[in-house]
Amino acid sequence: MAGSLFDQLKKSGLVNEHKAKQIKREKYQQTKQPKSQKDLQSENDAAKLVAEAKRLKAEKDRQLNLERQQQQAERAKQAELKQILQSNQLKGFGGEIAFNFADDKQVKTLQVNATTHQRLGSGKIRIARLEGAYLLIPDTAVEKIELRDPSVLIPFADKDDSSSQQDQDYYAKFEIPDDLVW
Repeated sequence: MAGSLFDQLKKSGLVNEHKAKQIKREKYQQTKQPKSQKDLQSENDAAKLVAEAKRLKAEKDRQLNLERQQQQAERAKQAELKQILQSNQLKGFGGEIAFNFADDKQVKTLQVNATTHQRLGSGKIRIARLEGAYLLIPDTAVEKIELRDPSVLIPFADKDDSSSQQDQDYYAKFEIPDDLVW
């Protein structure tokens, strides 16, 4: 027996050329069709995975961008604060009077003149901390500083309110001598 089954059927007259091509085409489409469904399903799965990966990457990029923006805003705020402190600091306040203040549970001392000492006591001048140094700032610039970072300002000493108003009125009659410096 020589040839394929198709050739033998063709010689015997059971199958003609046109019908053979049609059967071949149908058989080819049947074998092709299940693969295409599997391919479509795998392509859909791959597309879903790619879309999910893109979404995750976009979310991660958005978070990183937000962090960078926050860091830049913080650096800009600190630079602005430093500029305000340096441009508003008082100069020429040195003198012979020691002004003591508390900074983080440590007592610090600044040597100031009498005018500056009086203005510090009345709150018209505030002390600010900048890079390990202490600056004297007028009260006009304090509002700007408090908006940006109130932690650089040294807080005032708390007044002792333990005595009654009657006691305070009584002791207000007695004047503290000028030569007595704390």
